[in-house]
Amino acid sequence: MIDSASQDETIALEGLRQPASIHIDRWGVAHLRAENEHDLFMLQGFNAARDRLWQIDLWRKRGLGLLAADFGPGYLAQDRAARLFLYRGDMEAEFTAYAPDARAICEAFAAGINAYVALTEAEPHRLPVEFVAMGTRPARWAAEDVVRIRSHSLTRNAISEVLRAIVLSRADLATDLLRKDLEPMREPVRAEGLDLSALGTEVLTQFRLATAAVTFSPERLAAPLEAWRRWTGITDLGEVVQGAEMEGSNNWAIHGSRTESGRPILASDPHRAHAAPSLRYIVHLESPGFNAIGAGEPAVPGISIGHNGTAAFALTIHGADQEDVYVYETAAEDPDLYRYGDGQEAMTVLRERFAVKHHPDQELSLRFTRHGPVIAEDRAARRAVAIRSVWSLPGSAPYLASLTAMRSRSLEEFRAALRRWGTPSVNMVYADTGGTIAWSPAGYAPQRPNWDGLLPVPGDGRYEWSGLLDPAEHPWRVDPLEGFVHSANEQNLPPHWPHAEKTYGYEWTEASRARRIREALTRGPLLTLEDSAALQTDVTSLPARRLCAQLLSLPRGGAPELWAAQTLLEDWDHRLDADSPAAALFEVLLTRHLKPRLLAALVPDESLHPLLVPQDMESLLRALEQPDDRFGPDPARARDALLAECLIAAFRDCESRMGLSPETWQWGRLHHGYFSHALTGLASERAGSLAGLDVGPYPVGGSAQTPMHTGYRATDFRCNYGASVRLVMDVGAWDNSLCINAPGQSGDPASPHYADLAPHWARGEYVPLLYTREAVDHMVMRCIHLEPAGPD
Repeated sequence: MIDSASQDETIALEGLRQPASIHIDRWGVAHLRAENEHDLFMLQGFNAARDRLWQIDLWRKRGLGLLAADFGPGYLAQDRAARLFLYRGDMEAEFTAYAPDARAICEAFAAGINAYVALTEAEPHRLPVEFVAMGTRPARWAAEDVVRIRSHSLTRNAISEVLRAIVLSRADLATDLLRKDLEPMREPVRAEGLDLSALGTEVLTQFRLATAAVTFSPERLAAPLEAWRRWTGITDLGEVVQGAEMEGSNNWAIHGSRTESGRPILASDPHRAHAAPSLRYIVHLESPGFNAIGAGEPAVPGISIGHNGTAAFALTIHGADQEDVYVYETAAEDPDLYRYGDGQEAMTVLRERFAVKHHPDQELSLRFTRHGPVIAEDRAARRAVAIRSVWSLPGSAPYLASLTAMRSRSLEEFRAALRRWGTPSVNMVYADTGGTIAWSPAGYAPQRPNWDGLLPVPGDGRYEWSGLLDPAEHPWRVDPLEGFVHSANEQNLPPHWPHAEKTYGYEWTEASRARRIREALTRGPLLTLEDSAALQTDVTSLPARRLCAQLLSLPRGGAPELWAAQTLLEDWDHRLDADSPAAALFEVLLTRHLKPRLLAALVPDESLHPLLVPQDMESLLRALEQPDDRFGPDPARARDALLAECLIAAFRDCESRMGLSPETWQWGRLHHGYFSHALTGLASERAGSLAGLDVGPYPVGGSAQTPMHTGYRATDFRCNYGASVRLVMDVGAWDNSLCINAPGQSGDPASPHYADLAPHWARGEYVPLLYTREAVDHMVMRCIHLEPAGPD
């Protein structure tokens, strides 16, 4: 037994009903044990605060619009934007949407957070360094805080609608498809009477601000009150679009008939923005009648990916379109009136108070139409823009329907649980100890009877949702003959799905990862846990296969760099390994040369180029494989000339970056995994207290098109999106299961588990995901005993 009695401690916890405990294993996974479910979820809140207090406190203040109270006027605009998207409906309907006991669970969870906040007040040494450095304090939570915040959920496609409107007003659909492919292909419905050219990217500012992470800089912290409107702290629109494209996941469930053990295997690796601490948190929840382990977001009770000893479950994003942009004609005499039907309707105007550090409270207006919050106004043009999203509906707090799903012990119970799922829209895969595996999409899917949701529409009543797709009509695949189910954010609805009658959406992630996963799962002998782990870290690039076929067919003449580049690529296995010279050449070619040159060749209007980045991979490959007259009178010849010029330029680029000998080139020399802390922008001026918060860099392979998703910035190849948490579960022999969470389980820089898993993550390694008490107790490094606090 691995144990350190000196690290054990006992804490009295007010509100706890019976003794409970937190057992922390050598990898930082907390195993929570309680005698009743109230105490279990109180313990989960307490433990979330113990390990992730700065993170969850910042999330709460961002989501509720409370940042300016801590950080000053530079955060007031973000506060106002966030409050536009808070849930403001009936709270009883909200809680009951997730589970019959959701309110009680959220109350216990919030009480646990508050108990740890109180502990930091009594014992200040427990306060994470970020609070000390910033001179702030963690706030107490209410149960409603857990569910009211919507703006960190992954819904879609408001930004894409506006970008498409701009592109189509100045070019054509073929141009817009370079930005985002449509599946199935269709001509977007253009609303009668709406001038798409009147919309610009500025209408998205408030929406982007409401959904943005919190950033810190000396300038923003010192912003004057009179200039609060211009301090948005949001990133460039291109980075926002890249983030929307990069955030996804892989998952699969393999039937026992296809595994060496005869037991199902379920694997999941959600892809999100890399950060320190990780977005996900692995936790083990155990009380009489309930015993589950897996990953969730630390500010949300329960788990959304994992198992309960009988059933395993995991999710990836599914492409349901859950947002619409509405444009209104406002009245000349009153800009708070807008045309609707044959008359006019008044906007709802709320005046809310915002606390601002070192300044009096500010009172600001929030405007709402019948469809949703107003995100832009042009009073001179008599126009307003609002967003309608499922966020306004009860049951759309992200992942919270897991409170029911995680307790399901049969496929029948799981199917019933998914009827409650609101956001984000997901592909759920399932496997249980009875041998069943299954897949289904889940989540609110608005139905649009007379348009497709691909462009903004007038808010005058002609374009209304007819409701949500009945969850009973979602497709299911159960125990398919091929022996597995899987998803990777691709368009995966059944072949004859009636897209116009039962609408999800038309925007999906291109299918390279999904095709490679299918390829790996259909090949070879019976599959093992190690095969699934290898597939999660697989760096085979199907786009590289397709593009190299064209590159190697180019004539072998001309510049010596062309011959050298083709020689390097001809024996390449199309794996983007960190130590691969060919992988370095290919990715430099694709990102730094081919993409911009292809845009220049196909889109004469240079002002559109920033709106088309990062470019849809499937559309890019299709344009090269099927060149058309956009290349000129001889499309194939012009295409080949462009490819040759780009390949020569990429070879020279690699020489300048990594040396004259290709043998010394490595993709990992350019491509690094890195986990940035929210306060990294202040590290130079507060080096004493904030030094060492970032984790990395670590050389890594892969790209956004490989199963090991490692999406990167085009400017410097830094990997800033991908899987931080990975789980591979042996269904029925649970202690064999594997996991990793990078950079570490803890968000406290003083913890040994803040960055201990990052090196393992970078090497594609895993640690055990232990479940049984016998296995867990053997690996416990520390135990925290919680006792009910007695009367004063």
